[in-house]
Amino acid sequence: MYVPRAFAEEDLPTLHKLIGETRLATLVTYGEQGLQANHLPLLFAPDQGPFGTLYGHLARANGQWQELAGGAEALVIFPGADTYISPSLYPSKAEHGKVVPTWNYVSVHAYGSAEVFHEPQRIREVVSALTRQHEAGRASPWTFEDAPAEFMDSMLRAIVGFALPIQRLEGKRKLSQNRTAADIDGVLNGLAASADPHDQHISNLMREEQP
Repeated sequence: MYVPRAFAEEDLPTLHKLIGETRLATLVTYGEQGLQANHLPLLFAPDQGPFGTLYGHLARANGQWQELAGGAEALVIFPGADTYISPSLYPSKAEHGKVVPTWNYVSVHAYGSAEVFHEPQRIREVVSALTRQHEAGRASPWTFEDAPAEFMDSMLRAIVGFALPIQRLEGKRKLSQNRTAADIDGVLNGLAASADPHDQHISNLMREEQP
């Protein structure tokens, strides 16, 4: 990922927070089957390894797991908040007009090689943990016991699990840090006044950057 110095995020707790907040990540590999990408919910164990470990599963019919099993390096993309930045938000537009549109966003890229596993109990543990994580806020959370046991066993046989220890992390927080203080305030206030939730989210992140 191209990360100019002004936008680099290297604080590990912050990177872990961004990973944990991402509901759906993108797993990218390149191997004998070419370039592949799939969108997956992942479990994150921040205390396992120097940068944490990711757990997930793929359909057995999905050939990407074979690339992982063959040792292909994987890239996992965690997209954070993003929004369009109009030049009209910059006070400098009225001064000299030398401004152009851009995009503010947050993203984390994790790299590593995965271990693929087929043991039913281990796969069940990953899927159960993912289910608990995403059902947690519901009034009546769904559990494995809500479905017939034979049905769930057949579903688990149709997937493979993987564990991906993160070997390298890259983080980017592009939040107008390269602009003047006046332009930053213009963007922050303009986004804060917007009804768009994407604008609101970025304005809150920008406010966190303020000294």
